[in-house]
Amino acid sequence: MVYLDYFQELQKSLKQQGNGQPQLILDVPTLEQNIDWLQNKIPTHLKPRLVVKSLANAVLLKHIAKALHTQAFMVFHLPHALHILNDYREPDILMGKPVLLQGLKTFVESQAEHLPKVQWLIDSSHRLRQYLTYAKEHNLQLRVNLEIDIGLHRGGLADMEHFMDCLAMIKSHPEQLSLSGLMGYDAHVAKLPKTIFSPVHTYQKSQQRYLDFIDIMCQILPELDPNSLCLNGAGSGTLHHHFIQTVCNDVSFGSMLLKPTDFDLEGLEHMQPAIWIAAPVLKVLDQLQLPGLEKLSRFQPKQKAVCIYGGYWRGKCIYPLGARPHRLYGRSSNQELLQVPFSCQIQVDDYVFFRPAQSESILPQFASLYAYEGGQYKQWENFRE
Repeated sequence: MVYLDYFQELQKSLKQQGNGQPQLILDVPTLEQNIDWLQNKIPTHLKPRLVVKSLANAVLLKHIAKALHTQAFMVFHLPHALHILNDYREPDILMGKPVLLQGLKTFVESQAEHLPKVQWLIDSSHRLRQYLTYAKEHNLQLRVNLEIDIGLHRGGLADMEHFMDCLAMIKSHPEQLSLSGLMGYDAHVAKLPKTIFSPVHTYQKSQQRYLDFIDIMCQILPELDPNSLCLNGAGSGTLHHHFIQTVCNDVSFGSMLLKPTDFDLEGLEHMQPAIWIAAPVLKVLDQLQLPGLEKLSRFQPKQKAVCIYGGYWRGKCIYPLGARPHRLYGRSSNQELLQVPFSCQIQVDDYVFFRPAQSESILPQFASLYAYEGGQYKQWENFRE
């Protein structure tokens, strides 16, 4: 739902405090409401782990981490890990995707003292063997977390034979390898068509698959207490299932707190959008003419358009009502043309507002968040690498 007064208020404040360029706006009170809802829902036995790529801003992460009493992070980009290591005294970093051996080497060369704070994700016995060889050569012990395929089928250890190979390798080389846990991502539960696949049934199936891996792990490494490991799962789209029943003790999320359009999902109805792109209007065209078709324009109904600063963002134009990219004119990331209703009273220097589809794709495109609260903006610098 579009709140016209709300966007008019944002626009007025931007004209007073902005810099005349596109801005990424964070509505702080809405973020607070989303955090409060999550605090009241997440069970105490689940460790909250913030997904850094979706919240790639130091102030934003500190704000959420403090509210949720956590220093656990899922990191997908090694430069982000350096930000976390610099900003937190005792962070627990779980890599969200495998790191190439060259990336591990680069990290060790500059951050070897921080190795105990990082869980390296292992998706194959081949990668684990690479890590083992490197650890032997440099007298290191690496904490490794095994990625298990519980239904998403995006790689990871999909069969028990390869899983057992990894466990045997870890068991045989305790000086170089320490099993920190398992990671099973279940994003498919929220993405499969509900008319064919019941989300509850699909989730239960993925949980049973996860439990099968835990059972095998306990057989091969009976000395380990599963509850002492990081049994990670979830994601913003499936977190609500883990509130009810889960084999995990560690759950990851991030995007849901900002609620971009890709997270208009079942279970997240109480979360509200908290992030917007604001783009200044550079030109207002009272009669849109299509290049090469000028002579036909008099036979067409009157079309009004605006040209904005920037464009081609992945997201939905939300204000003014009815604004949208023109189907025939084409897209532009420099000066996008948007068709608007002919009755729209938009002017040069006004703003058009978009709701991003993802936070992880839009944050790196802006130097900072314009954190909005009480009619004032504060600039929170985004991670830029």
